[in-house]
Amino acid sequence: MAANPESESPSACDRLMEEICERENLKQALRRVKANKGAPGVDGMTVQALPAYLREHWPAIRVTLLNGTYRPQPVRRVEIPKPDGGGVRKLGIPSALDRLVQQAVLQVLQRQWDPTFSDSSYGFRPGRSAHQAVERAQGYIQAGYRWVVDLDLEKFFDRVNHDILMSRVAKRVSDRRVLKLIRSFLTAGVMENGLVGATDEGTPQGGPLSPLLSNLMLDDLDREL
Repeated sequence: MAANPESESPSACDRLMEEICERENLKQALRRVKANKGAPGVDGMTVQALPAYLREHWPAIRVTLLNGTYRPQPVRRVEIPKPDGGGVRKLGIPSALDRLVQQAVLQVLQRQWDPTFSDSSYGFRPGRSAHQAVERAQGYIQAGYRWVVDLDLEKFFDRVNHDILMSRVAKRVSDRRVLKLIRSFLTAGVMENGLVGATDEGTPQGGPLSPLLSNLMLDDLDREL
């Protein structure tokens, strides 16, 4: 059974950031960031160079996370052609360190949030895939249904309203440091052609946290459909 969307319980206490900074969670996040590889962000640091950087600087970085003063760097804007040839997709590449922090946040929040999302949602969710969505549609057809609706939200990641998104996050997260951190990732800015521009809407497509935030934003729509 799908969880009741009204039962949005906030985190057990205001110590969510301590959970994010736990050693095992961070080790798992580092493994995932290294496995995903990916291009450097604005600071030029490669994923391969990240472990050595952390050995020297992690204690100080951890303090900024725990006291709520961590500041992510702007994302690096890159454009990649869409698979169907219909223009380009704009990606925002966070720095390797910011990817690690986002991944650590993702792992903790996803465990709490994912079980509450619509049972009909398959995108960007652990243990779920587009193939499973197709199989479910085939099951509906075999059951006698005759319509399938395929829709795409144009430039969804680019147009997310920060205030609406953060109000939804705040229903589930009571640790103010985590709320501040998530908003700082949304407003970190974008570097393009050597210039940094402000980001007053959207969630960078390219960061580990964006898919989870998109599922939170779209959960009501999933249920309505």
